[in-house]
Parts: sequence; C-alpha cells; structure tokens
Amino acid sequence: MSRIFLFLATNVAVMALIGIVFQIFGIQGLLAENGVDLNLTAVMLMSLLVGFSGSIISLMMSKSMAKRSMGVHLIEQPANNAERWLVETVHRQADRAGIGHPEVGIFDSPQPNAFATGANRNNALVAVSTGLLKDMTQDEVEAVLGHEVSHVANGDMVTMALIQGVVNTFVMFLSTVIGHVVDRVVFKTERGHGPAYWVTSIIAQVVLSILASIIVMWFSRRREFRADQGGAELAGRQKMIASLRRLQQAHEPKDLPDQMAAFGIAGGVGAGLKALFLTHPPLEQRIAALENMR
Repeated sequence: MSRIFLFLATNVAVMALIGIVFQIFGIQGLLAENGVDLNLTAVMLMSLLVGFSGSIISLMMSKSMAKRSMGVHLIEQPANNAERWLVETVHRQADRAGIGHPEVGIFDSPQPNAFATGANRNNALVAVSTGLLKDMTQDEVEAVLGHEVSHVANGDMVTMALIQGVVNTFVMFLSTVIGHVVDRVVFKTERGHGPAYWVTSIIAQVVLSILASIIVMWFSRRREFRADQGGAELAGRQKMIASLRRLQQAHEPKDLPDQMAAFGIAGGVGAGLKALFLTHPPLEQRIAALENMR
C-alpha cells in the first residue's frame, strides 16, 4: 500500500511540476493568446484518473484473468508427489522471502515456462507449465520457482502496474495538450473540438505510447535481473544458471499471451530497435549476470 501512495504522490508531484513549468515559461498564457482555452489543472487531474484507473483495475483482476486465460489448474490438494513437492517448495521459499503463501498451479503448455501474478505479495499466484515440469530437473524447477517467488516478494506486479499508470497519465496529458494546440493554433478552430483535435491527439497518443512502452519494457528487463538474483538466493546460483541454460536449449520460449509475457520466466529474442520492446533481457545476459554475482 505504501508503494501505491508513493507512486501516486510522485505522479502528482511531477504533474504539478509540469504546471509550474508551463506558468514560468508562459506556456499557459501563450495558449490563451492563441485561443487555446485549456484548463491544464483539469487535464492533469483527468489524465491522472484515467491513466491509473485502467492499470489498477488490471492489477486487481490479474490473478483471476491469468487463471482463465492460461487455464491454470490450482493445486488445492496435491494429487501426487510431484504436486506435493511443488507446493511445499513454493511455500518454503515464500517463508524465506517473508511473504504469504502464494497459490500454486499448473497450466498445460509444451513449452517450459512459468509466471507469477497477483495484486498483493501475500495473495499471489505462481504457476508452471507442464512442459517445464517435463523438461527440467527438480533443481532447475526449484530455481524457476525461486525466480517467480522473488517477483512476488519484490512487488514487481504492483510496481509494473503503477509505472504503466504513470506513463498512461503523461501520454494522455501530453496528447490532449498537443491536440488542442494544433486544433486552435494551426487550424484556428474557435469553439469545441474540430477534426484536427481528434486526429492529432490520436496520433500523438500512438506515438507517445510507443515511446512510453520503451520505458516500461526497460524496467521490466531490469526487474528480471533482480528476480534471477532472488532465485539464486532461494535455490542456489548454480541451479538458477542451469535453469536459464535449459531455457536457452528450448530456443527462448515465448508461449505466454502478451498480457502475461512480462511475468514469465523467459521472453522473446530481438535485436536493434526490437530489443527496446522486449520484456526480458537475452538469456545470455542473465546468465552472465549470475556468473558475475558475488
């Protein structure tokens, strides 16, 4: 909860700073002189409300959505030794990480993968694929579980939602301002919103969203290194390295839906500009980071 308040406070502070900058440089007066009757404070507040509402709602629904979209079978009563070991391992790691016991589940997929999600670090979900259980050794699975438990302990799901809310806020705010300026200053629309406002604001939203996603994906990649380190601490560094090498042999699997990709154990591959939009760093970089970890 403190993290949510911190991000909200930071977002409000930055928005207030933008308002001050607009005042200092006379941007508000310049807009008024050109007939842009735009209440920046109202736009800021509306952008804040809309920008965060979608992210917070998605966060709150993340666990139930993951269960449905991935067809997760929750292990409520272990049916065999493998399921019992899976639950006991997650619970043991959760105790070491100082969080509540996550729900544990299995989803049907031939590719080795796993994910963690949930709005609360004490009420999360950790799920692994049937392919991961089939293709990996028990030590490697233990490391993957440690990676996912570390995501939960680090509060990554909450932080990602809040960062997305921040960038959504600024995308909406800036695209609205740009749309008004083009509509009133360039096309001289006197009242209401002309076609230029809608076209320009939509284009601005698309462009700014693409640029903002680079920031979000950069953070997503950084948190993977932290989760790898956490997995190494919970299961052992060599086990974590071995699990990532096993994923390399599976040709960087990417079988999770887009909305779940950021919370999986492995991501896609890419070079050049595409690398800026990856949720996960290349596996060779993650392995090198673990090998250099003290």
